[in-house]
Amino acid sequence: MQLNTLKRENPNKKARQVGRGGTRGKTSGRGGKGQTARAGNKRRPQMRDIIKKIPKLRGYRFNSANTKYAPINVGALNIFEKGAIVNPESLFKMKLVRKSGGVFPKVKILGSGEITTVVSVSDCAVSLSARAKIEKAGGTIK
Repeated sequence: MQLNTLKRENPNKKARQVGRGGTRGKTSGRGGKGQTARAGNKRRPQMRDIIKKIPKLRGYRFNSANTKYAPINVGALNIFEKGAIVNPESLFKMKLVRKSGGVFPKVKILGSGEITTVVSVSDCAVSLSARAKIEKAGGTIK
C-alpha cells in the first residue's frame, strides 16, 4: 500500500452543472436553435388546456342543498298498522320507496292527504303540516 494508490471512501461531490458552457460546450445540452433552446421555455402540454376547458362539478358531494329526498305523503301512511314504526326500511318493505344504488333513500314526509292511524316516525324529514297531522292523529316523531 502506497500513499499514491489510496482512494477516498466517499469522493467529493461535484458541483451542479449549469447551461453556461463548461463540459457541455456549444449548445450546453439544449439541442439546436429555436424556442426550446431559449431561457424561460415552459410550454404547457396540450392535454392540460383541454382539461382546463371541461366544466367541473365543484363540490357536488358536499353541498347540503343537493340532498335529494324521496317524497311520501301523509295519506300514504294509512297502510301501516296502529303503533307501527315508519322509517326508510319499513317504507321500502311496503314498496313506497325504492333503493338507489343499494342504499335506502332519505325520506321526507309531506302533508298532502289525511292520516287516521297512529304511527311513530323515525329517521325521516317531516314537513310542518305533516308533523301537525301525525301528532293530531296521536303519532310521534323522533
